[in-house]
Amino acid sequence: MFINRRFAKQICILQLLFLFALSSAAQDSTAAKKKWNFLLDVYMMFPNMKGTTGVGNLPDASLDADASDIFSHFKFGTMLYFEAAKDRWAFTSDIIYMKLGEDVTPGTIINSGDVTVQQFAWELAGLRKLLPWLDGGVGLRLNNLDIESNLITKNIGGGTTSRSKSLAQTWVDPIIIARIKSSAGKKFIYQFRGDIGGFGIGSDLAWQLQGYAGYRFSKLLQVTGGYRILSVDYNKGTGEDRFLYDIDTFGPVIRFGFNF
Repeated sequence: MFINRRFAKQICILQLLFLFALSSAAQDSTAAKKKWNFLLDVYMMFPNMKGTTGVGNLPDASLDADASDIFSHFKFGTMLYFEAAKDRWAFTSDIIYMKLGEDVTPGTIINSGDVTVQQFAWELAGLRKLLPWLDGGVGLRLNNLDIESNLITKNIGGGTTSRSKSLAQTWVDPIIIARIKSSAGKKFIYQFRGDIGGFGIGSDLAWQLQGYAGYRFSKLLQVTGGYRILSVDYNKGTGEDRFLYDIDTFGPVIRFGFNF
């Protein structure tokens, strides 16, 4: 099963940490004079994948989709972002689920094939305003990946062999975050956000860049669009348990936000 018991326990732990941080900020005497502001973003990303995957004893598969493949390989995806902000503090939750398929790049060993990736990521973070235009903070990103690799490999002396394997892995990455965003109450809105993490605790390295701009039509509704790059380099295990995921996922994003 894609979301197993261990995965569910980790979700519960992260949720408790998020609620604890939120309640701690609510007790801040200075911030208590101002009300909480909430943002709920429902958004969609049209992603590509580029990089290398490897499962078990199968040879590593290279993926390199071009821009024309965005819609042809997009199978399913949904994203949900929530932010609670008060005075200098902001607490965020960002959930991503995607199921993507790509054809592998033929090589010396691989004749042809395809890779399907189911990706769930849940990020919880706390940020504080450091300058009028800059927020900084830390967070945790839970990653759950399920890779199915179907390859046709070349035999020595001629001919080919069909080989398949699927493997799932779950881990948590600590991250450091920086964000630039427009002032509250503006009609034209923007946000630039970057983070870096992993540090060998989960991924060897994980980083992300996001940039959005849009318009706030009313106190309730805003629409933004932009671009997002999420990079993960994770390599653990040996033999049949080997799991390699060194992939950049990137593409345009559209977001529908509700303020309350």
